[in-house]
Amino acid sequence: MNELNELMGRADYWDDPQQAQVVGQERMRLDAKLAAWRRLESEGEDLTLLLEMATAEDDESQFDDIARQLASLTEEFDLYEIQRTLAGPNDVNNAIVDIHAGAGGTDAQDWAQMLLRMYLRYADRNKFSVQIVDKLDGDEAGLKRITLTVSGPYAYGLLRTEAGIHRLVRISPFGSQSRRHTSFASVFVTPEINDDIVVEINDKDLRIDTYRASGSGGQHVNKTSSAVRITHLPTGIVVQCQDEKSQHRNKDLAMKVLRARLHQLEEDKKAAEIKKMHDNKKDIAWGSQIRSYTLQPYRLIKDHRTSFESGNVDAVLDGDIAGFVKAALLQQVETV
Repeated sequence: MNELNELMGRADYWDDPQQAQVVGQERMRLDAKLAAWRRLESEGEDLTLLLEMATAEDDESQFDDIARQLASLTEEFDLYEIQRTLAGPNDVNNAIVDIHAGAGGTDAQDWAQMLLRMYLRYADRNKFSVQIVDKLDGDEAGLKRITLTVSGPYAYGLLRTEAGIHRLVRISPFGSQSRRHTSFASVFVTPEINDDIVVEINDKDLRIDTYRASGSGGQHVNKTSSAVRITHLPTGIVVQCQDEKSQHRNKDLAMKVLRARLHQLEEDKKAAEIKKMHDNKKDIAWGSQIRSYTLQPYRLIKDHRTSFESGNVDAVLDGDIAGFVKAALLQQVETV
């Protein structure tokens, strides 16, 4: 912090506006972290004093309220501790999340819908905002695929640990024989890149198609060709957006997602060798899934990368995935 203050105080600080912007953003990030720590520290001291007063007065009526405040403060502190591990160049960015139903038919599409609900609840817990970019409903239930942006500080840094195959084992609600069914869905997470990062995209490399949006959305959405599909010919990456009523807005959103995916593609190429060295052996032993959600014959959710597990299945599916995120982040820090 002192080095940043000294740099910002130099007479030639604004000679390089782009560098000045980077330094200013870093200063704001550190200020926010310091302010968050001071707030947590102050709330902890206040809660300690309140507990001491209630204990001295033997006022049991306050204990339940203190316990609730303590649980909330503990959750906030856990989030702060998690964010402390996020030092990647894109960790502070917004996230683009893709969920695709895999093997398992209607059950897999329903599982994709369940995962969407889980991440929406997790986003709400972290005060993130969510915007749906593209969605394709399942044939009978659930989703075949969905793309959404999750906006808020460190959204990508937190959600990137969720990328991979998620496996569900349960009694199928869509069958009449009450048999256990295994479903799969994939989650892919990329950072929404900053506007100051240049990604060269040639118009000749793009095929842009417009079509009528499917599903709900009202007369305007369904009767005009407002949906946009962009294909990046050199890489084969396809991005679709149909959530907005305006074709122009859908194109802008689709291009934003395309830029993020092309940037991530380059980052993945650079990190390929490092990733091979740090791959966890359990990923290989268990196949491709990173986490199993077992509802039958017992109830347990286990992450195969970290061995972190929870028997409170309902809470996890309701968005309480902070323990899994923290375990994955701490493991990554330990292996670097």
